[in-house]
Amino acid sequence: MSTSFFSPSRRINKSGFMLIELIIVLFLIVLIIGLSTVFFANSLPSNKFNAVVRDIATNIRYAKTVAKIKGENQIFYIDIDARQYGLDNTIPKKLPSNINFKAVDPFAGEIHKGRYEILFYSSGGLEGGTIIVFDNKRTASIYLDPVVGSIVLK
Repeated sequence: MSTSFFSPSRRINKSGFMLIELIIVLFLIVLIIGLSTVFFANSLPSNKFNAVVRDIATNIRYAKTVAKIKGENQIFYIDIDARQYGLDNTIPKKLPSNINFKAVDPFAGEIHKGRYEILFYSSGGLEGGTIIVFDNKRTASIYLDPVVGSIVLK
């Protein structure tokens, strides 16, 4: 006895996904993407803070190197009121709006306003001090050792 293709007794093999399975998978994908977006969005301010601290330290090291190479004293400054920093006679770099800094001079103490200058001598020496960079959550210190002439991030 042969059965026709359209016979009700023939079982049809279903393949593929049901609609509810597709909805669940799509929901899980959207949930994972949403959570990862929140994670990366929260890490951006931290990365920006670290980049600013590294940039200030790099500019300080650059000032020291230029002083030795050119044989001329160099001045690195931070202008707390204008929220800028850099070497004299160069274009200043601006500080992002949520990050602040201050200076701690070995003789004058903490400096919260105005311009603070660090002199780098052609011999490789430098005037000491500490630059403190901070935001709402973090603080970093850039310590300038006048004896050894090193720049230390803390």
